[in-house]
Amino acid sequence: MKKRKLCLVGNGMAGVRCMEEILKLAPDLFDITIFGREPHPNYNRILLSSVLAGDADIRDIVLNDWNWYEQNGITLYTGETVTSIDAEQRNIYTDCGRVESYDDLILATGSLPFMLPLPGIDKEGVIAFRDINDCKTMMEASKTYKKAVVIGGGLLGLEAARGLLNLSMDVSVVHIFDNIMERQLDPVASKLLQSELEKQGIRFLLEKQSAEILGDTRVTGLRFADGTAEEADLIVMAVGIRPNAALAQESGIEVKRGIVVNDYMETNIDHVYAVGECAEHRGTVYGLVAPLFEQGKVLAKRICQMDAAPYEGSTLHTKLKISGVNVFSAGEFMDTSDTRAIRVHDEWEGVYKKVLVRDDQVVGAVLFGDTKDSTRILEMIRTNATISELQRVAILQNLSSSSGASELDYVAAMSSDEIICGCNGVSKGTIVEAIYEHGLNSVEGVKKCTGASRSCGGCKPLVANLLQCVLGDQAQTSNQKEPICTCTTLSRDELVREIQEKCLTSVREVMHVLDWTEPEGCSKCRPAINYYLNMVFPELHEDERESRFVNERMHANIQKDGTYSVVPRMYGGVTSPAELKKIAEVAEKYQVPLVKVTGGQRLDLLGVKKEDLPNVWRDLDMPSGYAYGKAIRTVKTCVGSDFCRFGTQNSIQMGIDIEKAFERLDTPAKIKMAVSGCPRNCAESLIKDIGVVGIDGGWEIYIGGNGGVHAKVAQLLCKVKTNEEVMEWVGAFLQYYRENANYGERTSAWMERIGLSSIQRALENTETRRELNYRIAAALGVLSDPWQDIIQKENIRQLFENVAVNV
Repeated sequence: MKKRKLCLVGNGMAGVRCMEEILKLAPDLFDITIFGREPHPNYNRILLSSVLAGDADIRDIVLNDWNWYEQNGITLYTGETVTSIDAEQRNIYTDCGRVESYDDLILATGSLPFMLPLPGIDKEGVIAFRDINDCKTMMEASKTYKKAVVIGGGLLGLEAARGLLNLSMDVSVVHIFDNIMERQLDPVASKLLQSELEKQGIRFLLEKQSAEILGDTRVTGLRFADGTAEEADLIVMAVGIRPNAALAQESGIEVKRGIVVNDYMETNIDHVYAVGECAEHRGTVYGLVAPLFEQGKVLAKRICQMDAAPYEGSTLHTKLKISGVNVFSAGEFMDTSDTRAIRVHDEWEGVYKKVLVRDDQVVGAVLFGDTKDSTRILEMIRTNATISELQRVAILQNLSSSSGASELDYVAAMSSDEIICGCNGVSKGTIVEAIYEHGLNSVEGVKKCTGASRSCGGCKPLVANLLQCVLGDQAQTSNQKEPICTCTTLSRDELVREIQEKCLTSVREVMHVLDWTEPEGCSKCRPAINYYLNMVFPELHEDERESRFVNERMHANIQKDGTYSVVPRMYGGVTSPAELKKIAEVAEKYQVPLVKVTGGQRLDLLGVKKEDLPNVWRDLDMPSGYAYGKAIRTVKTCVGSDFCRFGTQNSIQMGIDIEKAFERLDTPAKIKMAVSGCPRNCAESLIKDIGVVGIDGGWEIYIGGNGGVHAKVAQLLCKVKTNEEVMEWVGAFLQYYRENANYGERTSAWMERIGLSSIQRALENTETRRELNYRIAAALGVLSDPWQDIIQKENIRQLFENVAVNV
């Protein structure tokens, strides 16, 4: 039987996903040819923000590599644009002079970024954020330039802003509305998100209308309609997209906002179809991935002449892909006169949940801070589930935490037709069937076979839990090896072992000897390697300033306006009139706009100009408080037994001794400590990485506390009798943490991963503690105060002053 000739215009996610469905249904029905404008195979555009943020490499987001096209007999033309269609002759023409005939034609031309028609739009440094090339442009710009402005506070704009922040750029987001992500979030969730992103370092300029891009050849700033302006070395426009329908329109195919299609993705021209962001269905143009895949499934069946249910539109849902921020929105999210809301707003935990109900049916939801129930709630929206028989508040309770059931119990209780992967529409039943049929035992295997978790990746935990439900101990989930980044296949433990065994002593040597795929590494691996080298060989490895994050290179904490904060060391939170006078004089001399007492009982000079930093440190003549680094920060103390009538131990002196003993020490993540003179815990010892509490006749040592976003109460490590034992145990714990935690992993997360008992078993041996303290002493022995180094050594000072602000 002669194959029909099928042409696809557009090598993006929607079109190629439709091809995958067609190949599943009828692998021998078509002779397939695909045209793609970009010079790449099919890749996951959703994950461009992950590439920009340094969480993934461009190769990691390729969905179908070159081999896939060859293996499926597909002819692929990349870097080639289709310029016209002759629907009568059934021919298409390209900008390379190629003429290709077809029996069936699918248009999946996607969308184009909307660029505001501002004066100066053509200046160098003004770009969109739409494809790999835009991503590369931003990464390259960050090596030279410092200040980025993102126009657009929607999903894509925020992801671009966070990525640029990871590239050590100073980022401002300009938005014309008073709420960010106003198309997905209600005002409460929007403000919570804005607050969280501001903490991460993004500056927001809301209700600002862009009027003119400033600069000669290259952009230098952005002027607004109200006359104010913002400096900029790079402007990223993320103000929306529009369907790329020009080819269809010029070829006589009906186009309104997009290419008009019916419920089977057919255009008004026979044998011409459209799918994805370029298509307009029932007056709606979709820009999210899930609807595009749903369209592709319907079209695949239609074009293969199989019975297909009509496409009747999609329930929109989205997750924000920004590290540390969990946001989910689905369906309707704004209260109306005919909806009623079920809300939970826990300001302590930073959690906000709202479910909108109409006539006892869930019609929309917004989740911030805790999105574990997003899959369940989305399923309720999709299936028009009624809540009349449910306790209303139960809808917003995490099933695993509220009922005592585990997350495994939750996934086990899901019905077979419930959706696990919302992006790709993969149900629990499909995954379970694939596990048995293909012998799958890993998330990666499920992804390759079913497509689940292939897009945004938000369902990976559910897939992992489902694997465990089906296979038990045979499932490869948490035990899977995780490379430290995409530049290598080595895990953290493997990397440290290679450094030790091969005696590698520089970042460049590590990358060269261990076959790094990227010669210069990335923002994830370079600082991690530098830390591991310092930890393994403190006396051999010379700290590599260029591999550190900007705050650690500058030895000050960069603020959102580009100035820095300076926190001098005050051991145990104790100061003197002389020190206070010096701080006051420095603040006046350098016109420091704000002096603030920190939560760690120190004084923070906020708003210091970069060029003033060395002179500020010189005039202060105090040690660095390391308030900027992954290092020992502060030891907070209460007044203790010397002054407090309840105090049982001298907490001030103990705090001073601990801080002096371990100051400047690099650690996988920041370390905060506290010493309380009695169990009343006035120094808040139980929310610190290390908390020491005085009791009658001795001390209790707690570890793994966290007072931040993911609050954790510290757990009791041990009880000791003497001050010397406190120092011994604290030193041993710190070194054990240094030697075993992942770079960037706080003690609370590390303990959650390995368990308190494993730490107690490791440290219970006296000889082990002695060896750990010996090694930590070696690490401390090579450290010096960085502020004094910069002041005293001209060459270091020059390097400091000239250092570029990049990753």
